[in-house]
This record gives sequence, C-alpha cells and structure tokens, in this order.
Amino acid sequence: MLAKVLSGALLGIDAYPVDVEVDIAQGLPQFATVGLPEGAVKESKDRIKSAIKNSGYDFPTRRITVNLAPADIRKEGTAFDLPMAVGLLQASGVLKTNGKRYAMIGELSLDGCVKPVRGTLPIAVAARGWGIDGLIVPAGNAREGSVVEGLSVYGVETLGEVIDFLAGERQLSPVATSTAIAPCHSGEEDFAEVSGQQHVKRAMEVAAAGGHNLLMIGPPGSGKTMLARRLPSILPPMQFSEALETTKIHSILGLLPKEDALINTRPFRAPHHSISDAGMIGGGTVPRPGEVSLSHNGVLFLDELPEFKKNVLELLRQPLEDRFVTISRAAMALTFPASVMLVAAMNPCPCGFRGDSLRECSCTAVLSQRYNSRLSGPLLDRIDLHIEVPRVAHKDLSAQQQSEPSAAIRQRVEMARDRQRERLAPFELQCNAQMHSRHIRQFCPVDAEGDRLMEMVTDRLGFSARSYARILKVARTIADLAGSDAIERTHLSEAIQYRALDRQTV
Repeated sequence: MLAKVLSGALLGIDAYPVDVEVDIAQGLPQFATVGLPEGAVKESKDRIKSAIKNSGYDFPTRRITVNLAPADIRKEGTAFDLPMAVGLLQASGVLKTNGKRYAMIGELSLDGCVKPVRGTLPIAVAARGWGIDGLIVPAGNAREGSVVEGLSVYGVETLGEVIDFLAGERQLSPVATSTAIAPCHSGEEDFAEVSGQQHVKRAMEVAAAGGHNLLMIGPPGSGKTMLARRLPSILPPMQFSEALETTKIHSILGLLPKEDALINTRPFRAPHHSISDAGMIGGGTVPRPGEVSLSHNGVLFLDELPEFKKNVLELLRQPLEDRFVTISRAAMALTFPASVMLVAAMNPCPCGFRGDSLRECSCTAVLSQRYNSRLSGPLLDRIDLHIEVPRVAHKDLSAQQQSEPSAAIRQRVEMARDRQRERLAPFELQCNAQMHSRHIRQFCPVDAEGDRLMEMVTDRLGFSARSYARILKVARTIADLAGSDAIERTHLSEAIQYRALDRQTV
C-alpha cells in the first residue's frame, strides 16, 4: 500500500516541499530510503522503528521503500523522521486520516517523543503557499513557526499525539500567531560608561545612523573594543522584515533561542582572527551561512583586523559591496543575505604605539609597511569611516560626570533613519549605506561651494571613485542627523575628515 505525507527541506535560507512517499509491499523485511538521503536521513529507520514500537503500534515486517521527492536534491537532517513514521503507519493501514492535508517536520526519539529541528521558520514561511490545512512541528519549535501569519501551526510532543490528531481522535489548537517585536536594548553596555573619545562617539553615531562601515585605528587600551561593543545600543530597532530574515538565517543553523519567536535585537558577531574562509563567508558540501550572514542586519566586528588571514579579508569585498554572498558548488549555488555594518579595529603599527603621545614606537618603517599592507586598498575603499582613536587623557578617565547615554544617541539615530526610510522607500532600501550610484546622483547633490571642496580634496588625496561616492553617502547621513534636506559644505568637511587613512597618503 502507498501513502504520501508532505514535509519540507531547506535550500539556502528558503525551503521547498518534499513528498515523503512510503510503499509497503510483500517480500523479505527491508527498509530502504531513496531520494539522495544523507547519513542522518538513512539512520532514521532505526529511530522510526523504535519510536513506533514504543508508542504502542506494530511495525510492519515487510518490504518498506521510502522515497523523498524531488529525488534529485540531496536531503539532510532529522526533520523527516515524523513524516516518514506517519506515512509508514498510513501505508500499513494503522492510521486513517480525517481527510485534511498537513505538512509536518520533526525528529523522533526512541521513546516516540518529537524533538526540535533546525529551519522551522523558513519551512513555515514556504508552507503558507502550499495550500495546506496546517503545519505540524515539534512543540519546541511551535513559537518559531507561529511568526508566520495565515498558517495554522500545531506543536506536538509525541508521535502518538500526532496519530490521534490526524485520526480525528484528539483536538489540537494552533499556536497563537506572534509577530510583535519588542525592542531590547541591554542596559549592561552603554556609551555613558565611555570616558572621553567624543569624536569617536560622533563617528559611531554617524555610522549607526547611515549603516556605514567603520574602522578604528589606535594604540592598545584606547577603548576601540569597548566602543565597538556598545554600538548595538544605539542602533535603531529592527523592522519586522529585517527580523524575519535574520531569524531565518539563525534558524537554519539551530542558533535561535528557544524562548524567542523572532530575533528582536540586531546581531553582533565578533569572530576570532583565526577564522577560516568557510567560517567567515559560509561553505560546506551543502553550503551553510558564515559569520557575515549571521551578522545580517547587524554588526560584524573584526578586532585586530590585520591579524586576519588576508584571503579571508579579501573575501569580504564582494558582500560588503553587494550585500549578499553566493556560494557555488558542483551540485548547486546558494545565495545568502549579508547586509552588515562592518566595524573593525586595528593598531597603527605592530607594536601599537606609532603616533602615541607617551610611548615611543619601536617598529621599523619596513615592519610598519608590511603590517599595513595586510589590508588592501580595495578593502579599505569599502570602509566608509576611518577614525583615529588616541589614548584617553587622565582628566577624562577621572571625570565624575557621565557621558551622554546610549538612549539619547539612539533617539537621534532613529530620527535620521526615519528620514532615510521615507526617502528610499520607493527603492526598498533602509539606509544611506545601501544606496547605489543612481541613488547618490538623485539624493546627494552638492552646491557649487561643495563641488569645489570635493574637487580640491579629490585631486590632492587621490580618492578613488568608490571613496568619492562613500564620502557623499556619509555626508548625506550627517545632513540627515542635522535635519537638513541639502548637503552643505560643513557636512562634506566632516565626511572628509573620516577618511584618516586616505589623508595619511599625502
């Protein structure tokens, strides 16, 4: 007898339907799984057999064939355990369904319990368009699936509960849909705790307001890492579309907190400088997102930037420009979103004290040149703001008065972001950093005085076309913070000051 059960599988950050076809025929006892199953899928036959028996049902001792269609895409993971067990009981005549059509995912333990799986949210988003009566998921994934409006999601804890529900012998209530995003700004890290460094805080405010990339250069102990870790406290709350896309990425890697239906804070990822290419960009036989995608709609912080492998840093050039990563393999090519704010920190030289007011630099010119050459010009071009972070003076460290708190800075950032979203809404862009050339020409015009200033500094400093465009985008953000519709000379002057590494070439 043949039975079909609908399930789903992941392909990148999206999902596609999988028909789990179970056929039970006469012959020697055998359990064969076809449809390009990987190891965890092949091993499911032992979990299913024990789960069915321990749930009080008879396991058929005949020839069993399970096909996972479409059969030309490789299947992995344990989410097919539940639909395979249900299909097997249907094919053996044990289960008579109530006529409704459900999709289902879930891993089975040996005692018949349904355990959580990865990727519930992407599957739920896709299942909304499959014309089904509901999606059955493990109880541990029910909140995650409930984010999708227009889809009934049922959380289950055991195989027996699923069988009774499909047979009409048990009533289950769909999980209440929850799409609310509660802004969460931790009070543990606040800019009020940072002494001095007012010009750096201003630069970080500009970066946060426009979503710009930022590089901090300064001696050890000047507060670069401390400042970077407080950047999320001034970022604006996530829009629902941003939260949904970010949650999907974390869901497929199993990194979504159990108590959260949606990620409500912008990600802050700080990988170690020993990270590999695949760890940063993503990869694997079946490609998985890397750190740059896990930072999507948030911050990717690279401390001690020159210590990262040069090939790893060069791989960042394309996602910083295009805001997505495409990973190609022989069997497939998958695209992952990567719209991030890159925040990096580095010392000015190997010893860290070049230009320091108190300690003398011990590095030779050749050593310093070799150190700085680890960062290529094209990569630095893609970083909008280069900020020098000097040693903090004693009077600032001993000051009793606290600095401006993050809440006050965030209020200005949110006002600037609102202006940008209103202006860029027709192009489906969120902030100034996402503008392309046609948007820059439309929204970043400068007057004659500003044009003369840009001509002077471009000829003197030898800015590339990319650096020129990024100065205009930063100036647009500074104007937004000031509430100005036009880019003035003062806005351009401040934006130019944020190109410290370009100024050093003169």
